[in-house]
Amino acid sequence: MIIEARSLSVNLGKTLMLSYPDISLSAGDRLLISGASGSGKTTLLNAVAGALPTTAGQLSLLDESFEGLSSRQLDKLRADHMGIVFQQLNLIPYLTGLQNAALPLRFSALRRSRVSDPVAEVVRLGKLLGLTESQLNQKANQLSVGQQQRVAVIRAFLGEPELILADEPTSALDPVSRDRFLDDVMALLDDKRQALLMISHDPAVASYFNQRIELG
Repeated sequence: MIIEARSLSVNLGKTLMLSYPDISLSAGDRLLISGASGSGKTTLLNAVAGALPTTAGQLSLLDESFEGLSSRQLDKLRADHMGIVFQQLNLIPYLTGLQNAALPLRFSALRRSRVSDPVAEVVRLGKLLGLTESQLNQKANQLSVGQQQRVAVIRAFLGEPELILADEPTSALDPVSRDRFLDDVMALLDDKRQALLMISHDPAVASYFNQRIELG
């Protein structure tokens, strides 16, 4: 089991408590979280990432419970075993695409140990996602939105983390680009048998997933 969440609740204030369905993902599973704006999709992703404390319930990653872990221990767990594609991408504009993609290896010795040649691996993943080496060597702020999204995906997958979390990664793409992007991402998942938890408001992406949760 890669990620398991049972009876999770998150308190967002004195009067707002969000409760979530159970989650259980093994290698190769793809879970789509959808729902209306304000239903708590991103809150759930942040809780699963260990970045937001839960009020109740149990959460474990690779059979290690989050309960009792310090902030530093949660940071290490996240750095070693999770790749995250943020909605705002969070690329550093003055670094190249390649430098942005390789950043996780600075924070995780485990992921670094899985990559014999970081530059070659970024270039390899970029090619699979339709990015040339020349594009990867451009600064992030010189890339198109679609190219930036692919750099963010490379950053998430580099070093083979077991769980990929993605927050609306296709929101800025037209339907053709969206489908091409998802085809490429799913091919990476199939190659390494990782688990994916993705948030999207787009019903057209549902066919890519074997599990779906609709938040009310």
